This record gives sequence, C-alpha cells and structure tokens, in this order.
Amino acid sequence: MLKKGSKKLIGAWTFYDWANSVYPLVITTAVFPLYYGAITGGKNATVTIFGTELINTELYTYTLSVSFLIVAFISPILSSIADYMGNKKRFMQFFLYLGSFSVMALYFFDSVERLWVGITFSILASIGFWGSIVFYNAYLPEVAYPEDHDSVSAKGFIKGYIGSVFLLLFILTMIMMPHWYGFALKGEEAPQIVYRISFVIVGVWWMSFAQYTLKHLPYNTHKRKPEKDFIFKGYRELRQVLREIKNQYALKVFLISFFLFSAGVQTIIVLAGKFGDEELGLPTTNLIITILLVQLVAILGAYVFSKISNKLGNITTLKITLVIWIIVTFAAYSLPGQSPNVDIYFYILGGFLGLVLGATQTLARSTYSKLMPEDTVDTATYFSFFDVTEKIAIVLGTVIFGVLVGITHSMRTSVLVLAIFFFAGLITLFFMKRTKYV
Repeated sequence: MLKKGSKKLIGAWTFYDWANSVYPLVITTAVFPLYYGAITGGKNATVTIFGTELINTELYTYTLSVSFLIVAFISPILSSIADYMGNKKRFMQFFLYLGSFSVMALYFFDSVERLWVGITFSILASIGFWGSIVFYNAYLPEVAYPEDHDSVSAKGFIKGYIGSVFLLLFILTMIMMPHWYGFALKGEEAPQIVYRISFVIVGVWWMSFAQYTLKHLPYNTHKRKPEKDFIFKGYRELRQVLREIKNQYALKVFLISFFLFSAGVQTIIVLAGKFGDEELGLPTTNLIITILLVQLVAILGAYVFSKISNKLGNITTLKITLVIWIIVTFAAYSLPGQSPNVDIYFYILGGFLGLVLGATQTLARSTYSKLMPEDTVDTATYFSFFDVTEKIAIVLGTVIFGVLVGITHSMRTSVLVLAIFFFAGLITLFFMKRTKYV
C-alpha cells in the first residue's frame, strides 16, 4: 500500500478529478442543457411530465434539485457506514459506475416523447457523480498531510479542468465539423446523433480513467472490522459528529458561509449555459467556447488563488473571490441581450467567472479539511456534512431559480437573486476566527 504523502498516491487521488470532471462540464454545464433545450422546444416551451405542465427550463432546474436532495439524504448514512466499515473505495466505485452508465444511457433521450429517459438518467447520473465525490473528498486527509491540502486539492481541480477541456474540445469539433466524423449535416446544425454520441463518450471516459484511482487508493486504512450492528453504529457516529461540529465554532461558521455561497456558485455552474442560450440567444458554438474559456481561466485561477491563500490565508482569499462573484452576478443581470457585441461581453464575463470558479471550489474543500479535528478517523462522516451542506444549498438555489423562471419567464431575476447568497456568505466569513491553518 502506498504511503500517505507519496507522490504516486497523491497523483492517483487527483487523477479522479481528470476522470470525473467531464461530467459536470460536458453533461451538467455545456452540451446536455443545450441539447435538452433543443429537444424540448427552446425558450419558454412547455413540457408535460407525469401529468404536470411546466416550462422546460423550470423542469430542468427541478430535476437538478431532486437529484441533489436525494444525495443530501443518503450521503450522511452511507459515508458514516463507510467510515466504520473502512470501505470508502467500494462505495466510491458503486457511485462512479452508476453515474457513468447513466450518462451513457442519455443516448436514448432522442425526442420529447422520451423526456422521461432524459429526466430519469439525468437524476441517476447526478446521484452517481456527487455520491462518488463524497468518498473521493473523504480520502484527502488519508493521502496528504494538512499543510499540503491546499496544493493537493488545487492539483486535483487543475487536472480536472485540463481533462474536461480536452474532451470538450473534441466534442466541439464534432458539433462544428460533423462531416469530419462522417455525420451528415442538417441545415447549419450538427445532427442530433452527435450530441447523443458525446454522452456515451463522457461515460466511457469517466469509467475508464477512474480505474487508475481505484487501483491505488488505500482500502480500510484504519483496519476497522464491521460488527453485526454496524448500521446502527453508523447512525450513532453520525450523531456524534453532529454534536462535535456544534462545539467547533470555526467549522460551524465556515459551514454556514459555505452553504450560502454554494447556493450561488453551484447554481450558476449548472445553469450558465442555459442563461446564455435563452436570455442572450447565443449560438451553441459560442456558448461552448465561453464554457471552454471558463475552464481554462479556472486552471489559472485555482493556481493563483492557492498562492494568494498561502500569503493571506484561506478565509481572506475566499472573501476576495466572493466579492468577484457578486460583481459577476450583477454584470450577468445587466448584459444586453440584443447587443451586437453580446458574445464579447459574455466572453469577458466568462473570464471573470472562471478566475474565481476554480479558486472558490478548491479553497472551500481544503479549508474544510483543515478545520476538521486532526485526530478524527471519521473523515467520510465529516465530509458528508460538507457534501450535504453543498447539496442542500444547490437544492435551495435551483428551486428558487426555477420558481422565479416559472413566475417571470426570465432567468435574469433569478441570477440577480443569487447575488444575495454571495453577499450573505461574505458577511458570515467576517465572523470567522483565524485558526492554525486558515
């Protein structure tokens, strides 16, 4: 078994970011939302599912909410059990397979009549992705020492951005030049089959590259042996961690702030493409190029802000990123949809978003890991709280977003409301007391 802190172990752990990051980029952010909009009729089109008529974007946000709510409900139970049994790897393996196979199943979502296919497997893919992330994050204290968490976390995100950008570039060539790959053109748009094949490619990529991580991650590091009542012990340990968090001021305050700004960050990530599509009327190619720009700048942002955090501390650096997030949301609300230069404005906005996207995510993960008690062995249980906090925040953010779209038939008001979450998260951070590592 590889030793904690070894380059090979850290490399194997961070490589899962390379494997799984294609899902949130290609499926959640870039290609699938645009494909979903086209299949369901475009802006403000209504769809009927399970006897209920909704605006297509409204249904899409509620679909995301359901998947995150399910993950928020099951992850504390599963991760506490995994901590006690020492089998985080097996749970991580199950969820990554669930996610990758569900992404591939989106291939069969080929018409509005099969809307149930797109909705069902979108939910399952999201559960698979986020479920695997719970156990992946929980390995960080077992693969790296506290003083290295910032740099290791950043390496993971950077690998993820590079891998996902590489694959999205390939898919972009399929969409822009489908004849290169033997697909017949349909007007000026790539044929539907190109998008559906891209879903299969993402699933295969995710599942295949994850094998290297699974091969090298440790199994049952703390040599725990399950007892007959391990399920009930898992619940008892979960309650114990709850009590511990209540008595840890810095960790508790950080979780409150994290909850607030995550509602904004994650909602923007999953709905930015649809905003550019429906509110600004940008072509698919321009939208994907913008999303690629965001990812590339995010690589730089994760690196630059990790260096800044070394000098100013994690909390001060997070405050800086939240100020930029507030500016981004106000700028998005103000973008003129009918301007001939709207694509340039959107590119610039994407650049600023990318600058703080990687920084906020990597700093949040590493800050939380530093605030955890150093002597705890229940890392998965602790990280389940981190995960649940994020997922409930996304549920809140996407539900509010969807309700406002249903009321106003516009996404602009929804974007503006997200600024409130960033501002509240920023104010909360001012109540943080400086600790040893942050």
